[in-house]
Amino acid sequence: MSGLARMLRSRGAEVRGSDANRSETTAALIVDDIPVTFDQSAGQLLDETSLVIASAAIPADHPEALEADRRGLTVLTYAEAVGRCMQGLTAVAIAGTHGKSTTAAMLGCALTDAGLDPTVLVGANCPQLALGALKPTNASEGFARGSGFRLGAMEIPAGALRGNPGVVIAESCEFNRSFHRHHPVVASIGSVEADHLDIYGSLDAVVDAFREFASLLPPASEGGKLLIAHEGAHRREVTAGVSCAVETIGFHPEADWVVSFDPATRQISVRKGRSAACAWTANMPGVHNAINAATAFVLGLSLGAEPSPLAQSLEAFTGLERRCQFVGERRVGAKVGPPVRVYDDYGHHPTEIDATLRALREHERPEDRGGRLICVFQPHQHSRTRFLLNEFASAFSQADVVIVPQIYFVRDSEAEKQRVSAADLVERLRSDHVRAMHLHPFEAIVEQLENLCRPGDLLVVMGAGPVWQVARGFLAGTPA
Repeated sequence: MSGLARMLRSRGAEVRGSDANRSETTAALIVDDIPVTFDQSAGQLLDETSLVIASAAIPADHPEALEADRRGLTVLTYAEAVGRCMQGLTAVAIAGTHGKSTTAAMLGCALTDAGLDPTVLVGANCPQLALGALKPTNASEGFARGSGFRLGAMEIPAGALRGNPGVVIAESCEFNRSFHRHHPVVASIGSVEADHLDIYGSLDAVVDAFREFASLLPPASEGGKLLIAHEGAHRREVTAGVSCAVETIGFHPEADWVVSFDPATRQISVRKGRSAACAWTANMPGVHNAINAATAFVLGLSLGAEPSPLAQSLEAFTGLERRCQFVGERRVGAKVGPPVRVYDDYGHHPTEIDATLRALREHERPEDRGGRLICVFQPHQHSRTRFLLNEFASAFSQADVVIVPQIYFVRDSEAEKQRVSAADLVERLRSDHVRAMHLHPFEAIVEQLENLCRPGDLLVVMGAGPVWQVARGFLAGTPA
């Protein structure tokens, strides 16, 4: 929402916002002269307003939503507004159950470094986004702070598509079928898995939604192109009947774009057919990040960028906040021996959890320091936890200890809230021989970590809710 606010203001709109709580994001908007209020009951924000845009987190009975309806104001969802901003531009939609934010940020930085000057909307903070990954991040003063937004050109200034409408990159999320509101010219689909089953009910319905998304792309004769994972994206069903050009990417040798990754050296290489396109060494660990980077590379090529600056940028890319982010280390106990190293991650789906923990186990190797991998995981949504309970129970095989706070309650009903609890997940983890415990509130978890952590441990704090406070509290040596 903060990135969209900045984009609309750059196009001449007068923008102001409303939020339930103060945060670094709202503070950054206020510094950038976009007013934000925190009284959401009065409706005063709607005075002299002609258009209201609401995030997916705003319920229909929200006081300001009801007041906007009473006044007869036009109300758009975030996805509808982004879709309108895509029209008339070379829109690139990054879709898939996982990896959207990272892939979009990687592509945004790479195209910036390649001179294509894209506009980018990412749902996470990315310090490198303003100027690209090849320039020092402290040089970005005057650009959007505390956001995943970059304002680019209205016309592509360089590369094979020079003179075409400017590039705009955005995540296309499948929640509530919101990505059907977008108007992409180029798109990627990285994975298609069962998620948001409170909306879809079944994996088949999820696949159908992605098929409808793919059908939004224009014909190949008009530049429409889809890059889809060779495996794990139900590509045959998703691409059935589409008129755009379709290419596949993956580790399988039959993919159109074949990716290779060496976990020990973190070297990524991409080739098409028998011709090697490029190779680089990644900063970010994990097979999942390797495929995200390769996807960004191929999309960059399709948008007319040269391979060399794309690869150089991807090699320099250091990541986003809360995406496998190293946040610090702290000595514990007698303060001798290796410190506890702490990571913060947004993962909240079983596949994401498993991929991230495997990547960190492989990258950090805490056992070589005499340590363990301790994970604090906050489930996100009761419905997701209930639908995917078995998958969650098997996602923590790389962890030595798992601590589970209360499930983060956002959109679910009170009835759904009663159907599953964090204790249910702990019980399933224990049945799979994982040492697990349920603790709340966050202050109690930080206190437990004070006693539990020992030199050489790796602490990973995961979840889409405010569980990041646990990592910060532990590093500070104080309750969250």
